[in-house]
Amino acid sequence: MRKILNWLGRIVLLLLLVAMFWYVYNAVPIITGYSAKVACSCLFISGRTLADVKNTELNGLPFSLANVTINARDSSITANVWGMASTTAVYRSGLGCTLTHYTKKPRLEAQQIALATPLQIDQDTIDWPMGNRHSIDTLNANANLKMQQAASYAFQKNKHEYTFGTRALLVVKAGKIVWEQYAAGFSARTRMAGWSMTKSITNAMVGILVKQGKLSISQANLFAGWKNDSRAGITLNNLLNATSGLAWQEVYAGPSTATNMLFNSDNAAGLALLQPAEYKPGTHFKYSSGTTNLLQLLIRKKTASEYYRLPYQQLFYKTGMLSAVMEPDASGTFVGSSFCFATARDWARFGLLYLHDGVVNGQRILPEGWVKYSATPSAAAKKGQYGAQFWTNAGEPGNPSNRTYPSVPTDCFYAEGYEGQQVWIIPSKKLVVARLSLQRGTSFNENRFLKEVIDALPAD
Repeated sequence: MRKILNWLGRIVLLLLLVAMFWYVYNAVPIITGYSAKVACSCLFISGRTLADVKNTELNGLPFSLANVTINARDSSITANVWGMASTTAVYRSGLGCTLTHYTKKPRLEAQQIALATPLQIDQDTIDWPMGNRHSIDTLNANANLKMQQAASYAFQKNKHEYTFGTRALLVVKAGKIVWEQYAAGFSARTRMAGWSMTKSITNAMVGILVKQGKLSISQANLFAGWKNDSRAGITLNNLLNATSGLAWQEVYAGPSTATNMLFNSDNAAGLALLQPAEYKPGTHFKYSSGTTNLLQLLIRKKTASEYYRLPYQQLFYKTGMLSAVMEPDASGTFVGSSFCFATARDWARFGLLYLHDGVVNGQRILPEGWVKYSATPSAAAKKGQYGAQFWTNAGEPGNPSNRTYPSVPTDCFYAEGYEGQQVWIIPSKKLVVARLSLQRGTSFNENRFLKEVIDALPAD
C-alpha cells in the first residue's frame, strides 16, 4: 500500500511539474509580448518614461518579471523573462508600435504602407469640438459642488495611489465641456490607450464602408477558408454583434486565444480566422476580440491601398480626433479590437460623433440609422447589454430594470476597454463622459458615478 501511495505521489508531482512547465511555456511569451507592446506605445505614443511605465502598467506580477530595455537607435522595446521568450515591439511614425514575434524587422520595414498626410492645423486656434479652444462651461454653485463630488469619487486616492486609477475625466453636456480633470503626470495632450474601446472605432470604419456601398451587414460567405463549412453562414452583422458562434476565450488572466492573439501572434485576424464553429450564427452572444479583428481584415480587403488612410481621412480628421493612432500587427492589419491611442478630448469627440447620429458640422460621417443600429442590443444578448461593437444599457427585454446601470437611462450606450477605459453616450441627457484609467484590483461603481454626474447637471 505504501508503495502504491509513493507511486501515486510521484505521478501527481510529475503532473504538477508538467502543468507548471506548460503554463510557463505558454505564459512567458504573453508576458514579454504585453510588456514590450505596452512599454513601446506608452513611451513613443504617450511620451512617458520607461521608469513610469514600469512603476504603473508593468508593476506587479507577472509583468514585473519582465526585463524591459529600450533601443533608441531604432525606436524599439525588447522584453524577456530571465532571458526567455525575447520579444520586440517596433515604433513606426504614423503606425505606433507593432510586435514582431516571428516577423524580422527588415520585413516589417519593407511593407508598402500608404499613410495619410497629417493635417497641418493648430487646434489651439480652433473652437471646440473641432479644436481645443474653449472655456469650461460654467456650472452654478450647486451643480459645481455635485460635479466635484462625482469627480472626487473617480479620482479617489488611498495613501499609495489613485484608488481607481483614473487618469483623465471629461464630461461634455450639450456639446460643451463642463468638466475636465487629469491625474498627476497626464494632461489634455497625453495620448492614452483605449484598449477595447478600439472595437467601437472599428464599428465606425465598417459604417463608413457601408455608407460607401462597399459592405453590407447582411452579407455572408465572408472568407474563402470558411467556404465549405457552417462558418460560411456567418454574416457581417454576426461579427459586429459578437454572435458569430466561433469558439473563443476572452480571458486575460493567463494564456487564452485572446492573449495569444494580442501578444503572441504576428497576425491577429489570421488566428481568429482559424477558430471553429461552436454555435449556430446569431444564436449565442460571446464577446470576442477575435471577431473584431476579422472585421478589420474585411475592411482591409475592401479598401486595399486606401486601408491605412481610411480611419484618418474618413473619421479622425473629420471629427477633430487628430491625436488618434491606430496600431497594426506585423501582418499589416490594424488590431482593431484593442490598439488605438488618443487623448481624452479625442475619445470624447468620438462619443460626440455617436451622440449626434454620425454627423459632424453638418457632414454625415456614418450612414443614416447606423448609430441606432449600433446602440440596439442583439437578440442573443439576453440582458440587452451589447449592440454592434458597443455595450448597451437597454436591459432585459420585458424587464428593463434588469440592466447594467439601473440608475442610468436605458438609451445609454458605450465603448469600454480593459482596465477602466470608457466613453459613455447618453442621448436623452445630451451627455458624453470619457474616462481613461489604469484600474486594477478595485471595483469602480460606474452606476453610482454616472448617476452623480447626471444628477449634477441641468436636466435639459
